[in-house]
Amino acid sequence: MSAPVTARPRRPPMRRRVGVLLRFPAGIALVTWRYVWRVTALHRTEARGDRSDLPAPLPPELVDECSKLLADGAGPLFHRRFTVRVEGSAMAPEQLMSAVAADVNRAAPSAAAVFHKTAGRPGTAEVGDEYRVQMPGPWDGPVRVVHRDATSLRFATLQGHLEAGQIEFRTAADDDALVFEVEAWSRGGDRWADLLYSRLKMAKEIQFNMWVHFCLRVAKFSGGRTRGGVTVVTRAIPESFCRAATGC
Repeated sequence: MSAPVTARPRRPPMRRRVGVLLRFPAGIALVTWRYVWRVTALHRTEARGDRSDLPAPLPPELVDECSKLLADGAGPLFHRRFTVRVEGSAMAPEQLMSAVAADVNRAAPSAAAVFHKTAGRPGTAEVGDEYRVQMPGPWDGPVRVVHRDATSLRFATLQGHLEAGQIEFRTAADDDALVFEVEAWSRGGDRWADLLYSRLKMAKEIQFNMWVHFCLRVAKFSGGRTRGGVTVVTRAIPESFCRAATGC
């Protein structure tokens, strides 16, 4: 039996978007505290991107009036890849991805994000399922599963999300190591969100903190240990490329 579907996501009201600016100082303080006291090595680089950084088009059958495409957003696109290598895990890449898809909250830091399924059968994430990602303050965001195979799981944003884009979780084997990656393509959902994301850098840092923690939690429940910390590569793509993107 399918889970009940909640009302379709709507654009956040002006009162809520104004509240973003008022609540962000506390959020930034929390992010800064975690960043300063994290003992895991972080390898962080940033560079200018190009058209090759755009995500693959979404499956046409999964695009409807509720979808929030890159062209619906505002400001530049940030293409980010978070990578962690794990030694000593008994899991194969397929087993690790099955564990992530079975319960995304097992890896998501509860203080930063909680996934609530709003459409689809309870349990494992499948193509077409929808979630509301509950975050502190203004950070709730509806998403839809647009791809799932043995080693990857991808979400795309829906209307009402403060960002526009996609995010994919991916596993692989590399010699004697298990590799887990989070790859994100995101830009502000509107001009308010762009102000916080690419202008004031606030949302960008919160996203950074969240996905680093996600990688480390996956590494922990895989039963192995991280090797070399977490590598984060960010590429900024001009807004003009996003306006031209179709079906992304």
